[in-house]
Amino acid sequence: MVRHRGGCEEIRSKVQTHVSDEISLVAGVEGRYATALFDLARDSQGLDAVAQDLQGLMDMLDQSEDLRRLVRSPIFNSDTQGNAMAAIMTRAECGDLTKKFVGVVIRNRRLFVLRDMISAFGILLARHRGEVTAKVTTARALTEPQLAQLKQALKAAVGSDVQIDTEVDRDLLGGLVVRLGSRMIDTSLATKLTNLQLAMKEA
Repeated sequence: MVRHRGGCEEIRSKVQTHVSDEISLVAGVEGRYATALFDLARDSQGLDAVAQDLQGLMDMLDQSEDLRRLVRSPIFNSDTQGNAMAAIMTRAECGDLTKKFVGVVIRNRRLFVLRDMISAFGILLARHRGEVTAKVTTARALTEPQLAQLKQALKAAVGSDVQIDTEVDRDLLGGLVVRLGSRMIDTSLATKLTNLQLAMKEA
C-alpha cells in the first residue's frame, strides 16, 4: 500500500500550482492531474503501485457500462460518485494515494476526465522508464494473448519495448487504431468505410 504524507490537500495543491518540463507531454486538465499524481507517486516510491491501481480502474471502465455511466454522466452528484468509487477501489485493493487522488478528482467534478488522466499518467510513466507508449483503440477489449501479440509486433516495428495504453471505442466497426506519438496506424473498418464514402463523393 502506498503511504504518503499530506493527503488530499497536497494533491489539490499540486494540481493547481504544478509547473514541470513533463507537462509538455500531457496537456489540459488531464495533464495537470496526471502530472500531480505522477510526482506524488514518484516522491513516495509508489509509481508501480499507482500504475497498477490505475490500470485496474481502466480495465473496469472498459468492461463495465454501468461504471462508464457513473463516471461520465452529470446526473450523479459527487456524493454518489464518491461512495461508489470508494467501494470499487476498496474492493480492488487500491492504495491510499490512488484513493485520495480519485477523491480529489470527484470533489472537483472532474471524474468524467478520469480515463484521460489515466492515459496521461501512463505517458509520463513510460517516459520515466524510457519506454515507448502506444495508444491503442479497439472496438472490443483485447485479450491477453492479443495484447502480447500486438506488443511483439510494435516492438519489431519500433525496435524497442512498447507500453500499450488501451481504450475501447464501441463506435469502431472493427480493427484497431494505434497511435505512436504523432504517427497513427489505423486498420479500423469504420475509417476505411469513411474514406471510401469520401472517395465516392469526390468521384
